[in-house]
Amino acid sequence: MLEEKVDFAVLLNEYRTIWNNRLLRTEKIGSKATLLEVIKRELLDENSHPRIRKNKYEKYFSAIKRVTDSTISSDAKLKLIKIHNEIMEELS
Repeated sequence: MLEEKVDFAVLLNEYRTIWNNRLLRTEKIGSKATLLEVIKRELLDENSHPRIRKNKYEKYFSAIKRVTDSTISSDAKLKLIKIHNEIMEELS
């Protein structure tokens, strides 16, 4: 993904629409770092209470399903899936 030219500000806005316009602040770390961090947090299920957390593979499946079922552009879907794949590789 790093080799590709990606407008992370646009991609972050697309991601926000998938997650009910979740507020994701970018002032301190920028769009790229924000997007990578929220995807990692989602895959690790850090937004859930520890007793009900799912494993990263269940969260990955749910996240990819949400991306593919969304109304965002096909290009944005592909880029988001690639980012999810890269983060899952880092976590494994």
